[in-house]
Amino acid sequence: MTDSAAGDPGENGEGGSRPVVHDLDPACTRTDVDVGARYRAVVNGVVDYGVFVDVSEHVSGLVHESNLDGESFEVGDELVVRLEELKDNGDVSFDLADVDLSEADVLAVEHEPEITLAGDVAVGDDVTVEGEVVQIKQTGGPTILHVADESGVLAAAAFEEAGVRAYPEVEIGDVVRVSGSVERHDGATQLEVGDVTRLEGETAEAARERLDEALAERSEPDPVDPLVEWEAFEKLRPELEDLARTLRRTVLEGRPIRIRHHADGDGMCASIPLQLALENFIEEVHEGDDAARHNLKRLPSKAPFYEMEDVTRDLNFALEGRARHGQKLPFLLMLDNGSTEEDVPAYKNLAHYDVPIAVVDHHHPDPEAVNDLLDHHVNPYIHDEDYRITTGMMCVELARLIDPDVTDELRHVPAVAGLSDRSKAEVMDEYLALASDAGYDRGHIEDIGEALDYAAHWLRYSEGKTLVGDVLDVGCDDSERHRELVEFLAESAEEDVEEQLDAVEPHVEHERLDSEAHLYRIDLENFAKRFTYPAPGKTTGELHDRKVRATGEPVITIGYGPDFAVLRSDGVRLDIPQMVTELNEEVVGGGVSGGGHLVVGSIKFVEGRREDVIDALVEKMADAELDEELSTTVDLDD
Repeated sequence: MTDSAAGDPGENGEGGSRPVVHDLDPACTRTDVDVGARYRAVVNGVVDYGVFVDVSEHVSGLVHESNLDGESFEVGDELVVRLEELKDNGDVSFDLADVDLSEADVLAVEHEPEITLAGDVAVGDDVTVEGEVVQIKQTGGPTILHVADESGVLAAAAFEEAGVRAYPEVEIGDVVRVSGSVERHDGATQLEVGDVTRLEGETAEAARERLDEALAERSEPDPVDPLVEWEAFEKLRPELEDLARTLRRTVLEGRPIRIRHHADGDGMCASIPLQLALENFIEEVHEGDDAARHNLKRLPSKAPFYEMEDVTRDLNFALEGRARHGQKLPFLLMLDNGSTEEDVPAYKNLAHYDVPIAVVDHHHPDPEAVNDLLDHHVNPYIHDEDYRITTGMMCVELARLIDPDVTDELRHVPAVAGLSDRSKAEVMDEYLALASDAGYDRGHIEDIGEALDYAAHWLRYSEGKTLVGDVLDVGCDDSERHRELVEFLAESAEEDVEEQLDAVEPHVEHERLDSEAHLYRIDLENFAKRFTYPAPGKTTGELHDRKVRATGEPVITIGYGPDFAVLRSDGVRLDIPQMVTELNEEVVGGGVSGGGHLVVGSIKFVEGRREDVIDALVEKMADAELDEELSTTVDLDD
């Protein structure tokens, strides 16, 4: 019992001259009363053998007629009683107290329920949970409140009448106490609500402080050693740990997560491990077999940046989710894209709704353009490193920080990411050795990369969760199926590539630049097969690799269409992002945009200025410096 009369329950008040009478909050239960204490009571029934009284909505009992001294009472009469006995069978007995309320110190007693953590509730128990309302869903029957505390998120069903909002005063973000009985519903634990109390004032503030401290502690990423020791990578680790902390906190607070990633091998190697780790953590925190499906969505991006079509679809989906299911707007996680000025319009669109955004990317960034719009931006260029640290490599470590139990499934993934993106990382041999120890030789790793690229093309930017997981062998439950699938897709990709290269080869234009680099050009619009695999970017890359093998010298390749060009270089330091900036200034009305790395990228432009843009681009390429460190000839011949 929490009041100023703690101690001897029958003691007097001020100076010992006035008796103490306790006035219980309606929510008080047996845990809030003491034998021997006096209570303000109201008669709720009169029988031959005494009167029944209420001292709160949950504590009632009998004053036996032998204790009434001949006095008579009616329903509704107010009196003072002394608690005589709390019986094991639940009965409560009172004695009539000879006290006049006008001559007593009346002390209000607040109900302090025993709080049960959401993660500790058991079916059949009557419990009270305390936490933040993170979702309110109105069904055709009850109102479903999702309440989050430091242990998890629990659904609580409150019924007013069919389809009518129960407890309309409660809103998302409120701290509440919810009491009721725990039941099983549709395979998930659910609290059948008896009462909901919205906490206010100091009580709410104290609860928020407790929740914040507990959530901060549980949000801490698990300490894991890196898969390989790499000094360059260690510069990024504090930022990855900070992002892991934010993502775990996001799950604990009941906010959905939406992943957008580049639709290529490295993008898949980044997103699939994170999806697995986050789904595991979501299932640990949320009740229900479909919790991960409702709280995490992953989709490839249609372009190497977050274009307005994608953000409009994502925002519309999120707003519909909020309207239909009472969800918070999601946390957006951009992988293997999202670092450039081209992403700014989409980010500004999300800013109207205060959607938090994090980016993990290894493309050349425009931090001055995007950083003010981002909550996290992890990119090796910001730390004077470069594209050698692929997004897949970063996200494998990020996934392990979120859930270390995924480690054994991911040991081969950095090698797949590195080979898929032609990384020149000095630790590639270590990543390949790690993969080999896990049962994946280099040939198989290369085939996985080709199969991922092939699958991504035909998925047409759909998630393809099971298919992609089976190809990458992450979350796959059949190793034989994985190997057969990879073999089939990789062989199909190789056949389609050869057919495409045979079609374009006779039309490739070649010239030798003053720097002695070879320049190859191909008009993809007129001489490549369209709407099939490989797409223009892949076609240009495969043609480029063929020429590198054939010459063993510095090579630049341009594949162009009516309003785009794909660029690849080997042994030549192009600095494609800088070229794009200069072209946009020099070719007036050209509408040049795009970017990439030092050796690979793409640009877009106005169709009518294609010739001017390509000519200006070739001039810049002719002036570019040769750089043997950027040569991949040895890797391609292995």
